[in-house]
Amino acid sequence: MSSELSFSRVKDFPLLMWILLFGSFITRGSFFMVWPFLAVILYDKFALSATEVGLILSTAAVVAVFISFIGSTLSDKLGRQTVMYATGVLYIVSFSLLAEADTVTMFAIVITLCSIASALWRPLASALIGDIIDDSKTRELAMQSMYFIVNVGCAVGPIAGVWLGLTGQQSSFYITTVAFAFLLGLLVWGFSHHKRSHHKKSQKNTESQSTCSKELENNEPEKESIGMKRSLAILAKDRLLQCLILANVICLFIYGQMDSSLVQYLTRENVPQLLELVSSLIFTNAMVIITCQFLLLRIMAKVELVHRIQIGLVLLMCSQVFMALNAPSFFWGWIGAVVVLSLAEAILFPTMNVHIDRIAPDNLRGAYFGASAFYDFGFAFAPLGGGIILDLFGGFCLFVLCSAMCVVVMGLYYVLEKLPRPDFTEPTKRELHS
Repeated sequence: MSSELSFSRVKDFPLLMWILLFGSFITRGSFFMVWPFLAVILYDKFALSATEVGLILSTAAVVAVFISFIGSTLSDKLGRQTVMYATGVLYIVSFSLLAEADTVTMFAIVITLCSIASALWRPLASALIGDIIDDSKTRELAMQSMYFIVNVGCAVGPIAGVWLGLTGQQSSFYITTVAFAFLLGLLVWGFSHHKRSHHKKSQKNTESQSTCSKELENNEPEKESIGMKRSLAILAKDRLLQCLILANVICLFIYGQMDSSLVQYLTRENVPQLLELVSSLIFTNAMVIITCQFLLLRIMAKVELVHRIQIGLVLLMCSQVFMALNAPSFFWGWIGAVVVLSLAEAILFPTMNVHIDRIAPDNLRGAYFGASAFYDFGFAFAPLGGGIILDLFGGFCLFVLCSAMCVVVMGLYYVLEKLPRPDFTEPTKRELHS
């Protein structure tokens, strides 16, 4: 990201962008009041093993990844608005059911529905930012701001849950339901306002300026329509994208241990004041990102995107070594390890979206952000893989293995830019009939 990126660009954010930011804050805040404690709830209610809990969470995440890719790709044809509304309704229904689940089978089904909704929403929101903001630098700032505000919600949610006595309570999922219903109402108003404002502009400005409004309203831009088969053919040829997906799958598998395996490890080690420690880790993670994300952004403004990622990977590796060596009962040791991990996250995660935005053709933005949902295979297999390693070998081996995986990811990023890409202007008939 160049030094041209200025925070004064926030004035160029459209109303719909501000709605996305506010909605992300309230929904993620309520979500993190209870979701990180899901493994604890399953363990307390049903005495499930680490592997069994991991299997439930991983199966749900794997299903969600595939549906997220299909839904995001179809949003290029059906329209972002339509698919986002459908996803919002699924969010409301699934989290309401999760608040009432009382059997292992029902938990497994509803957790899958919740995971689908969450996995669909993230790439749709990122693709929508690309639809409504034309300037690339303003778009980068918007994506950085989105990640920032999500972490503000992550910081406030667990602490608010503790203050309200809701932390770890299953009924807290109703708060997420209400928050998302409110966001959905705001989006209906926001989309309507966005269309009206662009319709007025189209009467005064050039035809090219009016294309953005048409694309958002109907998703039928005045360029060649790209079908699902054509989209898949392009993605299958893009070696850079495939290597990027593999690297980030491994990266998210490593990071995903904090959300699942670390909590299970601490639970089974009978760490004193477990809920307070887990809440503190989530709060620390979010606060480091809130306070450091834009500072790091300025410091690394002139650093190449891939080099920035390599720095983040070194920090991620250090955090895993820290966790491997930390005694289970040493409270401040876990806080220190999460600080290092959070610095890595503040560099890596926003950069992943920016990277996809840079390599995605305009008429395939939904497909490319949908393909980035495959990153979540890392999160998907983190509970199961981490649970198996915990049951068989223990926490030390898990974190040592994760640190070794960081080296593999560094190697993949090293070869990334040397890989071939498809010709995006190539005629489609041959591929459509192959």
